[in-house]
Amino acid sequence: MVKYGGYNYLHLGEKVDPEKYIIAKFYVESTFPLEKAAEAIASESSVGTWTELSTMQKEILKDKAAKIISIDKQANIVVIAYPNIIWEGQNIPQLLSGIAGNIFGLKEIVKLKLLDVSFNYEYVRSFDGPAYGIEGIREYFNVFDRPLLGTIIKPKLGLSSREHAKVAFEAWYGGVDLVKDDENLTSQDFNDFYRRIKLTLELMRKAEDETGEKKLYLPNITSTPDEMYRRAQFVREQGGKAVMIDILTAGLGAVEYIRNLGLHVIIHGHRAMHAAFTRLPDYGISMLVVSKLARLAGVDELHIGTVVGKMEGGAQEVINMHNFLKNPWYGLKTTMHVASGGLHPGLVEALVDVIGDTDMIINMGGGIHGHPKGTYYGARAARQAIDLVIHGKHLQEALESDKYPELKLALQKWGLKDTTGRELITENQEPMTYKNVLVSKK
Repeated sequence: MVKYGGYNYLHLGEKVDPEKYIIAKFYVESTFPLEKAAEAIASESSVGTWTELSTMQKEILKDKAAKIISIDKQANIVVIAYPNIIWEGQNIPQLLSGIAGNIFGLKEIVKLKLLDVSFNYEYVRSFDGPAYGIEGIREYFNVFDRPLLGTIIKPKLGLSSREHAKVAFEAWYGGVDLVKDDENLTSQDFNDFYRRIKLTLELMRKAEDETGEKKLYLPNITSTPDEMYRRAQFVREQGGKAVMIDILTAGLGAVEYIRNLGLHVIIHGHRAMHAAFTRLPDYGISMLVVSKLARLAGVDELHIGTVVGKMEGGAQEVINMHNFLKNPWYGLKTTMHVASGGLHPGLVEALVDVIGDTDMIINMGGGIHGHPKGTYYGARAARQAIDLVIHGKHLQEALESDKYPELKLALQKWGLKDTTGRELITENQEPMTYKNVLVSKK
């Protein structure tokens, strides 16, 4: 029998009560037998260490030690159950320090990926979760039958506060619902946060008055927790209803902090840096796990991928996250899928088709601001694409008529992709290559 540090963590085949354990699934490669590597992970992530301890008690091993309940040597999959008692509720940093902490540095490990985590009612309900969710966001806009349209101000950096506000207004006026800062725009000398928020919210209200539609601005408050608090408070004082946080660089504990301040703001979660540990199939932490933690922390909107855009992320992976974020989870509110990265109007049909429903925010940056006639026309083109698709029409129709001039120009520049994954190259289009998006949506 394998005994890591003198104690046995193998409980293969044992049935555990999923309401009494948090259950983690790992991909593991090791130069040692898989059982030994699994024991090292279970020990280091719960009660043990590399050697026997004079301080160890039988009750600790019985009630608090992790249990290895399954090992699949063919697929290199290890499943470990962690008793509820070792976790502090409403504390994601502590959770990660256990199931994704020292274990990645163990010499027994060659490759390790945390693929999934199953949480139970007791742990999930220790969190408040999203304040608004999909339902609250749709109620804010009074839009229930289409994807919401968002944009990111481009260029990412360089515009002054006043220039930023002007571009935002043009996007809103053209039909965009949400305008967000980019992930690396915070408060630089050329674009002070406090001045930007004041000017942009003023023009947001003007856009609402002139279009008769509700609009939303998502300013990036990412910083130290004390400064994030000041920025979030300022947004509320200026009449803002939402904030954006780079949830991984700021830390999920900081996200929980902002959520629990009771500021009544929609929290938009950007996943900047995620691919540093999610991208490899056999090392790191999966984006599915990140999406679960983000929902626990209180994120109302989360970037999870586009499938057809510029960022990596397979269709089935994105669909799994999309379904998790909108499905019931012990009474916590939902989180809205943000599809962002390399999108343009010609990809709307393929995106909606592969996801299978309209509960998402379609975010276009360059796909709006790169329009041949500018931001306002780019926003109109994007909105026209969404309106066509939700009414069951094909974007090809816009190329064959003059009914949608802004969309036609966008399609002539970037082309479009139909729902079979076929590239429809137009005369002026620069060829672009995308992954095939055909997958099962079950």
